[in-house]
Amino acid sequence: MRIDVLTLFPEMFESPLKESLLKKAIEKSVIDIRFTNIRDFSTNKHHKVDDCPYGGGKGLVMSPEPVILAFESLEKKPKSKTIFLSPGGKVLNQEKLKVLSQFDQLILLCGHYEGIDQRAIDMIVDEEISIGDYILTGGELPALVLIDGVSRYVEGVVGSMESVLEDSLSDGLLKYPQYTIPRNFRNIEVPEVLLSGHHKNIQEWRKEQSFKRTKINRPDLWRKYLKNKKEVK
Repeated sequence: MRIDVLTLFPEMFESPLKESLLKKAIEKSVIDIRFTNIRDFSTNKHHKVDDCPYGGGKGLVMSPEPVILAFESLEKKPKSKTIFLSPGGKVLNQEKLKVLSQFDQLILLCGHYEGIDQRAIDMIVDEEISIGDYILTGGELPALVLIDGVSRYVEGVVGSMESVLEDSLSDGLLKYPQYTIPRNFRNIEVPEVLLSGHHKNIQEWRKEQSFKRTKINRPDLWRKYLKNKKEVK
């Protein structure tokens, strides 16, 4: 998979992409992540990319021309999708990450200041995506979240795809609690069923714990899970 990021601050991505699974995936060319600095496409002699909004108001708005020129400079793959990271988009979830992982190329547009001139958005953006109902200083952190989440569904990034498919939210539920050595830690024992070797009982216990966690911690997900289950029947 190829991911192109249109941003004013490409340096913000350096450290996170040089660690852990993403680093290995990039080194193995499983994913190809490239950055295009929007400021490089400014035709202003001072490389200015923003100006005051028409109609008045505080703050600055990113101008359409450098955004469009940066986008047009990219090589596009046949199955490509352009995403604007914006609080005005639909909130990212696990199902959306699965869908996005099926594309050959994702182009991520990161806004700043008070936003991007709407004409640029209308001309190139296929979908707006938010990572939550709160405001950040720019689209770089949301882009990193999306990159990390999508990459886990790309074959070769995570050692075992089975572990990805069993993650929290993969089936609409939170994952069951996990334990490892030591068997006893500060007088707290690992649940006996996990030591039994009885795979059916272990699976039943994990399912019950998943139900319990979801009902208590995320009642909204539990209601959605029950609704979907009822509709399938």
